[in-house]
Amino acid sequence: MAKFSLKRLRKSSLYITPNFPVIHTKRYKISFRRLFFFTFIFTAIISTAVILILMFTPLKKIVLIFENERLAKEQKTIEKLEDKVVFLTKELDKIASTNRRLKYALLLGITDSMDTNSVIMDSLRSPDEDKPQIGGSIYFAALRFYNYLFADSTGNIFFIKPVNGFVTNSFLPKKGHMGVDFSVKTGTPVYASAGGQIIFADFTTDYGYVLIIDHGDNYLSIYKHCSSLVKKEREYVRQGEVIALSGNSGIKSTGPHLHFEIWNNGKPIDPEKILIKNR
Repeated sequence: MAKFSLKRLRKSSLYITPNFPVIHTKRYKISFRRLFFFTFIFTAIISTAVILILMFTPLKKIVLIFENERLAKEQKTIEKLEDKVVFLTKELDKIASTNRRLKYALLLGITDSMDTNSVIMDSLRSPDEDKPQIGGSIYFAALRFYNYLFADSTGNIFFIKPVNGFVTNSFLPKKGHMGVDFSVKTGTPVYASAGGQIIFADFTTDYGYVLIIDHGDNYLSIYKHCSSLVKKEREYVRQGEVIALSGNSGIKSTGPHLHFEIWNNGKPIDPEKILIKNR
């Protein structure tokens, strides 16, 4: 078998014999050099013509319409992704800010842990700093007397039930349940268990709408999974005043209820032991 040679290929020729219905048929001989040359020229002419047509005629819009549609869709997808990234960045910043404020709010329950002249304290301090925590009505005077006779002592502060409902989950700190759950329908009024200043009122990812009241004497009360908040940060509230509506917000909520906690000196205590008993 003869070996392939480029030199021999250049000297080769292509024979074409037309199949015409005649007696004598003529053969045409074309060398590979000519064939290559004519093929190159023909391809160049066709390519140039196509490029000119696409550049200077409306045909380019028809030919490229599908490509333009694809590029437009990709551009819209990129813009949507950019908007989502911006939105998620803002949400993450908001969550981080909320978590910091929640942490500082809990630290306020421990007097020794924070400087009362710090920026955090200044941001939570109201201009009306000397406003009394609990009103002087006959109702509150009766509650004080009732607490003195029947409730467990918590110094000058006593706590009432924050909502009209019954307890479904008790205080179990060993299992991570730092308060009690009251079974109530969504939208049930939530009352301030004692008078004080609201030091946190915002939405959190885990516990939904949360409100924290500083009652003084290192006491805090916390209300979680609310559907909406009636009061705002830095506001003073009286005992029994509506501060929120119960709900089912937050990823750690398992149904409509109010999760209620009481903290003293940075430690959770069993609310059922100090809430005024209904007799």
